Amino acid sequence: MNDEEFMRRALELARRAEAEGEVPVGAVVVMDGRIVGEGWNRPISSCDPTAHAEIQAMRAAASALQNYRLSETTLYVTLEPCEMCLGAMFHARIARVVFGATDPKKKILKPQTSIEGGVLAEECGSLLTGFFAAKR
Repeated sequence: MNDEEFMRRALELARRAEAEGEVPVGAVVVMDGRIVGEGWNRPISSCDPTAHAEIQAMRAAASALQNYRLSETTLYVTLEPCEMCLGAMFHARIARVVFGATDPKKKILKPQTSIEGGVLAEECGSLLTGFFAAKR
């Protein structure tokens, strides 16, 4: 199969999302020429703001492969991924991303969102440092 064939499957999943009243976005994760995970948008029906098609497909792939690292995979998605999904792809170590439509309303953090850092920074950092030191 080639990029277009995998994207066609993602489009089928996007149509499923649309039929369920969701924004029509579909995604598949492919490894060694076969689909190992599929997903479609489900944030409304699942009451889960993280239930984007890409996240759903990565969860399914990780479960199928019994590994949260999805290196050597390609993720196909019908819409340009948002920052949340890109972050998840980074952490999953997805090797390649292929998307269909660009997102003209690319979402960024709204100015009214306040972010503060440094609260109990030393204690938080020590916990992480201790955890990773024990792993090595």
